[in-house]
Amino acid sequence: MPSLRPLASALLLTAALYGTAVSASGTAVQALPQFQIDRTELSVSGLSSGAFMAAQLQVAYSATFKGAGIIAGGPYYCAAGNMAYAGICMGQMMLVYPNASLMANAARQFESAGQIDKLSNLKKRRIYVFSGTRDTVVKQPAVDATVSFFKQVGVPESQLLYVNQVPAGHAVITPTYGNACDANATPYISHCEVNGQGYDQSGALLTHIHGKLAPKANSLAGRMVTFNQRAFASAGTGMAEEAFLYVPPSCDAGQTCKVHVAIHGCAQSAEKVGKNFIADTGYNEWAENNRMLVLYPQVNASVVPLNPQGCWDWFGYTGPTYAWKAGPQMSAIKAMVDALDKAR
Repeated sequence: MPSLRPLASALLLTAALYGTAVSASGTAVQALPQFQIDRTELSVSGLSSGAFMAAQLQVAYSATFKGAGIIAGGPYYCAAGNMAYAGICMGQMMLVYPNASLMANAARQFESAGQIDKLSNLKKRRIYVFSGTRDTVVKQPAVDATVSFFKQVGVPESQLLYVNQVPAGHAVITPTYGNACDANATPYISHCEVNGQGYDQSGALLTHIHGKLAPKANSLAGRMVTFNQRAFASAGTGMAEEAFLYVPPSCDAGQTCKVHVAIHGCAQSAEKVGKNFIADTGYNEWAENNRMLVLYPQVNASVVPLNPQGCWDWFGYTGPTYAWKAGPQMSAIKAMVDALDKAR
């Protein structure tokens, strides 16, 4: 087999000349590109630890995000910075479940201290929450508390959609791709049917948040950008060196675009499951015909900070500010969203 050293040397030389880096997979790593952004159409969603992070972002940056999709996640600030409470927050402790009232009171205290945006913004926000009846990782009592929390901090019931009757395991749900519906297994993407039709979760949550959308695309003409996440997050945050952005042709052509932040769960980053989360969950197909960028931030397993499963920080491993606007991962994601906007 011929040596790959000359090719590697050429790639590195090209990177040096043109100001880009080369990832381990050989793809060019770019700076995050900029676009015309509609600041009133920013949203976030996630699975599992990504769902906890989506809830944190929606609450802390309530002036920024129009809505959130929370798939198998507990309420804001549930662990109160203590890993010992994680089992309660995931509904794993029989008869001891998250207390949404305590979480709502904590949010009010953070609001008073200026550590998060005004909770009154949530009266205008739209929240989608999902819990599968066969989920053995984050059980329904924990997700019930998420719904109760958002009601207590002002989200009108008419703007809160709770889907909790699908016999799904712990996963993002698609119409046809992935594991069997009741699976609780990697890559944590499963296909389910509801009323005889495949359940399109990305479409359901995006439509709930953004309103009526054009039909999703059957094929993609856009591009997936691999960008340097270190420009926004140091290694000490636990976030990966690289993250991803799906760009539909309309956004590249200069049209004004929405932004959706899609946040993977534990053991679901590209390092762990390859392209599955960033390519197979359906977000890109909905983005294609709806002038929508999809941002895929990444966190990998690490020893420092101690995060062996590659989870987003919803219990304080990055420090006591983790659920506030100043939280290392929170502020990094917000900075990425801001950096996409050519007008800022």
